Amino acid sequence: MKRIIWIIISLFGLMSYSQTGVIKGKIIDKQSEKPISGALVEIIGSENNQSVSDADGNFKLSNIPVGRQSLSISFRGYENTSVSDIDVTTGKDNLVTISMIEKFNTLDEVVISFSSNKAKPVNKMAMVSAKQFSPEEVNRYAGGRSDVARLVSNFAGVSTADDSRNDIVVRGNSPSGMLWRIEGIPVPSPNHFSTLATTGGPVSALNPNLLANSDFLTSAFPAEYGNAISGVFDLGFRKGNPDDYEYMISVGAYPGLEAMAEGPLGKKGGSFVAAARYGFVGVLGLAGTDAQPNYSDVSFNVDFGRSKIGNFSLFGIYGISNIDFLGDKVDKEDPFAAQDEDSYVTSQFGSLGLKHNLDIGNNSYLKTIVGFSNAANTYKNDRYYDYHTPMENKLRFSDIDNSESRITFSTLFNSKINKKVTIRTGLLLENYSLDANIFSRDRQQDGDGDGYPDLVQLVNNNGNYNIIQPYAQGQFRLTEKFMFNAGLHGQYFSINKELAIEPRAALSYAINAKNSISLGYGMHHQNVPAPILFLNENVNGNQVQTNRNLDLVQSQHYVLGYDLRLAKKWRGKMELYYQQIDKAAVESFSSSYSSLTEGADFGYSIDKTSLVSNGKGHNQGVEFTLEKFFSEGYYGLFTTSVFESKYSGSDEIERNTPFNNGYVVNLLGGKEFKIGKEKINVFSIDTKFTTAGGRYYTPVDLDASNNAGYEIRDDANAFSKQYDPYLRLDVKFGIKLNSKKKKRFHQFYVDFQNVTNHTNVFTLEYNRLTNSINQKDQIGFSPDFGYKFQF
Repeated sequence: MKRIIWIIISLFGLMSYSQTGVIKGKIIDKQSEKPISGALVEIIGSENNQSVSDADGNFKLSNIPVGRQSLSISFRGYENTSVSDIDVTTGKDNLVTISMIEKFNTLDEVVISFSSNKAKPVNKMAMVSAKQFSPEEVNRYAGGRSDVARLVSNFAGVSTADDSRNDIVVRGNSPSGMLWRIEGIPVPSPNHFSTLATTGGPVSALNPNLLANSDFLTSAFPAEYGNAISGVFDLGFRKGNPDDYEYMISVGAYPGLEAMAEGPLGKKGGSFVAAARYGFVGVLGLAGTDAQPNYSDVSFNVDFGRSKIGNFSLFGIYGISNIDFLGDKVDKEDPFAAQDEDSYVTSQFGSLGLKHNLDIGNNSYLKTIVGFSNAANTYKNDRYYDYHTPMENKLRFSDIDNSESRITFSTLFNSKINKKVTIRTGLLLENYSLDANIFSRDRQQDGDGDGYPDLVQLVNNNGNYNIIQPYAQGQFRLTEKFMFNAGLHGQYFSINKELAIEPRAALSYAINAKNSISLGYGMHHQNVPAPILFLNENVNGNQVQTNRNLDLVQSQHYVLGYDLRLAKKWRGKMELYYQQIDKAAVESFSSSYSSLTEGADFGYSIDKTSLVSNGKGHNQGVEFTLEKFFSEGYYGLFTTSVFESKYSGSDEIERNTPFNNGYVVNLLGGKEFKIGKEKINVFSIDTKFTTAGGRYYTPVDLDASNNAGYEIRDDANAFSKQYDPYLRLDVKFGIKLNSKKKKRFHQFYVDFQNVTNHTNVFTLEYNRLTNSINQKDQIGFSPDFGYKFQF
């Protein structure tokens, strides 16, 4: 440690001369998304440094002092706006896209008011339960592991199932209710070690260094989003630097080794950005398991620039991962392995898309995307029967080989009719091809008389299905203070030939410059997860998919919100919500099971067949956010949620869902200190404290498990027990060093996660070797680190 400190202090001496950076980007109209020519862009506090946007909306500010800077943007006939917290360094140009809203009353040119782009979502149609986030935030917060999913767990109403995975629980919903979108098209779970139909994983395959500012939505989504009932990740890739070539090399415990390049492409304003990462967290002993996880990914976005037939861009992401759990090499407390088993896991994820933007007139555009996505995983599990006896026998216990592919076509037409009315309509077509095969001895009979459960094929499906989603929506500025959004979303599911028509609406009213209220409603549908939908059942000697015709699960969201601008850079927000869920899959006989309890693990139930769509559930709660946007060298974020999540199985008994934590509290803060002779370098401290109610679980029936030889849960008392509350404190230290004369930048951080080494329960499970119930804990104290070099 002393050597590291000495190296850091030495670097301070090499970086003690002042240097400047660049801020450039584009100014666009919020409603039409067309460039604004003639907008004045100024550095707040340095009005002499200003730029005027050109005919394409582009601007450039040079010789900007390094450090946090804020912009003010003004243009006649538009509301003034601002962008804060731009981290100017010597290693990379800052590229920003800034949207402006046309004034409702253009005669009112005396009142000067500023609105922050950061306080509003990127999607103009999202008015309730939506938050914009930046890639800089992903890397800034303590305990984040450069994972966008872990970032949003800091937001009100959101929690993660456990430290080992980044599944997102939104307002008590199962993670399977999430929708991931990249550049406007739905994609499978973009995570390493992900499995069929899950939405999370241990490590994210999304590289935050390629992301643009994006949205996270938690309720009453606009009409363009479908086939989701809990939340939406609407992610976009940023464009590369259109003027200069830039490079980055970094290393981190969880992201691994990374190399990135970007720069101009062609002579028509094109650009490219691409990055590759290779993880090595297992080598450092920080994976939470004794096994060695291997994972790598690549991402890119290529913008071909302007042409007579519009703008084309090509984007993609691909990730692969594998890990081997060998029973004789794992600890008995390993949460993912057993000593009498050898397991071999692989997974891959990929998405490739071609996007075309075509301007139509002065206020309209047509965006079309064609995409292909694939997700695959295999799981080979060998079990040692009669373990550590002369009769020990190694047999294949499970063999899973799943592959899901989808071809997607999306088209969206957006038109600003006038400053009061904007319409958006579109169509999303998805063709799914599923090749799923699951063999298992779990809970099977010994039909061949060899003394062991038979290896039975539980899932065998290589079919395909289609989802068609048309939608139309409009935004109406009824008065200067009153805005109303309304739309319809349709969803056709080819398996059961069901067509759902979903109304969506939201309104906001600005009481005054500091206070506003909002109200939202949305009906949403989602198909039952594929592993349940295509599960085989033995009917008269034939394998039949008895869940195939299950209805779409229906969810209705009601939201009431209140926003308060407490002071400059301070914002308060409160939302009350209620969600009613119907048509969930439950068993045809009286039981506690519901599909609403699935989705927070690596797999789904393999014995739930002949299900019916009679299940119900509800989520209700209140959320509060107090946020201090980054200014004057510090930021703060306090979020809390108090909620209830309940469901009813076919026995019509209301129970807790496993996601009914009851409460979640997050407190984050950070401070930057300027250091060095010229005060151009930065030392930072960030911290995060999280506590939440424990997850509910179904207790193990020990006597029944001992008699059967495998774990049996007491389903009559499903989710009646609760783990101890979750608690974790993370502290992060960082240093930023700007180069002496050249375009170079260094950054180093150390992130101490769970610094109190608090014991958080991972699970209580049956141990078939000791005939007892064992507690396995989540990761204790775990250091993370990273270094980045930009040039």
